[in-house]
Amino acid sequence: MAGVMPDPRNPVEDLPEQVREDLARRLRRNRGAFREDDVQVVEAPLLKRAVGASALGNCMEWFDFGVYSYLAATIGKVFFPGASPAAQVISSFATFAAAFVVRPLGGLVFGPLGDRIGRQKVLATTMIMMAVGTFAIGLIPGYGTIGIAAPILLLLARMVQGFSTGGEYGGATTFVAEYSPDRRRGFLSSWLDFGTFVGYALGSALVTLLNLALTDAQMLSWGWRVPFLIAGPLGLIGLYLRLRLEESPAFQHQLDAHEHSLAQASAGSEFRTILERHWRPLLVCMGLVLLYNVTNYMVTGFLPTYQTENLGRSSGFADLLLLVGMVWIVVLITLLGRLSDRVGRRPLYGVAAAAMIVLAVPSFLLLKAHGTWPPVLGVLILSTLLACFAAPSAATLPALFPTAVRYAAMGIGFNVAVAAFGGTTPLVTEALVRLTGDDLVPAYHLMVAGAIGLLTVRFLPETAQVPLNGSRPMVGSPTERRELITASRQLYDAARAPR
Repeated sequence: MAGVMPDPRNPVEDLPEQVREDLARRLRRNRGAFREDDVQVVEAPLLKRAVGASALGNCMEWFDFGVYSYLAATIGKVFFPGASPAAQVISSFATFAAAFVVRPLGGLVFGPLGDRIGRQKVLATTMIMMAVGTFAIGLIPGYGTIGIAAPILLLLARMVQGFSTGGEYGGATTFVAEYSPDRRRGFLSSWLDFGTFVGYALGSALVTLLNLALTDAQMLSWGWRVPFLIAGPLGLIGLYLRLRLEESPAFQHQLDAHEHSLAQASAGSEFRTILERHWRPLLVCMGLVLLYNVTNYMVTGFLPTYQTENLGRSSGFADLLLLVGMVWIVVLITLLGRLSDRVGRRPLYGVAAAAMIVLAVPSFLLLKAHGTWPPVLGVLILSTLLACFAAPSAATLPALFPTAVRYAAMGIGFNVAVAAFGGTTPLVTEALVRLTGDDLVPAYHLMVAGAIGLLTVRFLPETAQVPLNGSRPMVGSPTERRELITASRQLYDAARAPR
């Protein structure tokens, strides 16, 4: 992979434009070339542990969260048996969406905590809360046993899931981004969403196996509980992994240097600062999250039920189709993360958003077509677009905000956008399909998201290969540090030379 900083023999002009401009700004503030203390070297073992544990923890957490969407139709029959088939699905998706209502609350609580007491402690807490909420769903008796208490308990368990998830993605992306060397942040951060989709894929594979191995009666009786009950052991594994992590270098440097008084400020003052000083990047964050998550929940949350309830296909075929899409995303995502380091985040987002507008309707026409291969091609197109949005997100979104407010700002921007537009996608889309009778409503929904995303990219600063906002340059080895220091001297000397 091409490096950010050239060999000392190469001219500064070989640096990417955004890297050269950022380096020049930092040299002006520094009033001289970089010294060794100005550049943070991340030790390889710590980096691998941070990325690996975050990705594995995220995989386990999103296995828990994603299983619900795969079993939405079955859960509707268990907890809302008196409703019509359409009402069962909508009620199940409404419970699914309820978890997203409390996600901003989780972000409001966990975000400031992560900025004050550290990312690692909060991430361990969210891990165990998710496992408890998911495990509880597997224990709730059905409506036929305890009546109205069943859907109420289901709703409460989903809200525990949503509350914990409110602190998960913003914290995990912040943690990995703050650990990653600047030149490889896109690639390394993409492993976080790699873990997400591996979790989705594992959940999809398990539900598919259960649907193939069990009868419909067995699935309704007890089979649907199995994926939820697995959450307990997975949660303990994830908790162990996260407790072994050390705090990120950027967070430690902030505390050591006492550079940001906000690190010790109250949550209220932190939120006011974010809204007053950082509202522009907050809106950019929300626009990108909308683009990513509308696509995400359309594919992972809506498509399985769309195949069975709207198109009349078997649950086995629907689950296998989704599994193909998840595996394809897993194959692509780190490659696209590496590509975003080379070409930049903005081009990747922009091209994919434009492609969404053009390809949404053809994709759903393929999904509706008879046979096996047209639906497979349709889901591969949508999965490719989703991978293009997912791959750069974990590197792009944290880079919009300075270290002192990064976790809290991510908690606001990410969770508000997901709650308003992402988690409601299955519910709103299913209701509109039922209301209009138009099976292409999901495609129109994606086209609107693509248009909003394309507009957002226009205001997105390029963050590839440059240090995080307010953080020291990060490199992966002493050799890279020497190269960066040499490049800074070349650039500084060139700026001082008489013209």
